[in-house]
Amino acid sequence: MQAILSLFYLRGRNVIGATVTLIYFIHLSSIASDWPQYRGPHRNGVSDERGWMDKWPANGPTLAWRAKVGLGFSSVVVSQGRACTVGHEKGQDTVFCFDAVTGKSLWKHSYAADLGDKYFDGGTTGTPTFDGDNLYWLSRWGDLFCIEAAGGRIVWSKNVVQESKVPIPTWGFTGAPLVHENLLVLNVGDAGMALDKSSGKLIWKSADKDAGYSTPVPIQRGGEWLALLSNGENYLAVNVKTGREAWRFRWLTEYGVNAADPVVSGDRVFLSSGYGKGATLVNLASGKPEHEWKNKALRTQLNPAVLVNGHLYGVDGDTTAKATLKCIEFATGMEKWAHADFGSGAVIVADGKLIALSGSGELMVAPASPAVFKPMARAQVLGGKCWTAPVLANGLIYCRNSRGELAVVDVRRK
Repeated sequence: MQAILSLFYLRGRNVIGATVTLIYFIHLSSIASDWPQYRGPHRNGVSDERGWMDKWPANGPTLAWRAKVGLGFSSVVVSQGRACTVGHEKGQDTVFCFDAVTGKSLWKHSYAADLGDKYFDGGTTGTPTFDGDNLYWLSRWGDLFCIEAAGGRIVWSKNVVQESKVPIPTWGFTGAPLVHENLLVLNVGDAGMALDKSSGKLIWKSADKDAGYSTPVPIQRGGEWLALLSNGENYLAVNVKTGREAWRFRWLTEYGVNAADPVVSGDRVFLSSGYGKGATLVNLASGKPEHEWKNKALRTQLNPAVLVNGHLYGVDGDTTAKATLKCIEFATGMEKWAHADFGSGAVIVADGKLIALSGSGELMVAPASPAVFKPMARAQVLGGKCWTAPVLANGLIYCRNSRGELAVVDVRRK
């Protein structure tokens, strides 16, 4: 009897062990991830998410939910079961917060704002940022909010233009707030601005000149944290804590539109802009940026390229239907392939695959390969003008067009 009980005990242990092992491997093959800030968890357009459905039926993936969020180009951020974006309608900007899975409206906050339709459609252009229990939002006109994410209560708010007298650049402030430790870093002024994230108290500011349109990108160099950002004539680096300038690199783009975030890999930084300007790779090994190459193979007017395994994937060309999706080699700038008539859409990467939303609203999935662009899944999910990058979070892909239609498709494996 004892032998039988011992055998049963051993077999039971084996069953339990096998179950734990199976759960472990299921977890490894399917990992979900939030997208709490512009360009995702690592601020580079790359998600850690794996195991999502990358092949779809002929009629496309399941539509999880839709919403109307007003005119604009703000991206979506997702954290702790909440999805937020911002849009404009009838003289107001509105910050929307939805249940990320069902699309149920959780709260919204509206405030008076100009449409700002000079030169383009107008509406919102920046993206909010989640940090723990709070959401931060900077409008085109300098309205800055810290909002409690759970219920929409305003923790603090101010207008940075009225407080600091900095000028509003031609297209208004854009990009997204960068949260770094206790600081909220903004691309406001000649070389940025930082506030205490808990109170909104001004910590440091730069000269009263036009900001650029990129989001501050944090990098660590020589034991200090720097933020890389743009103004109308340069890309530059400042100490996050003090605002002290480390370097600036002259980069003149027509109309001062330095909008695409720098793409960083080790000592190298890729810079690119549209209006025929082109791109360059600079090396920071000496402490100051030095050219490695410069060409016009990839001219990212709006959305930055994504770096994967030594290759950049992004949109070449300005806001026209003829803009091209391209792959170039990071180290040399050599073009590897071009997919014509993609339009001014954008691309992100997850699990070694491109998730690309064309300028006309076609969503495509393709291997991130320098050999060829060959979609393995595609579906028309939106119409109109789609300049905003798609977002993958916890098995859902969030897609938005300029007129404020938000379409969320379900790519969770059943």
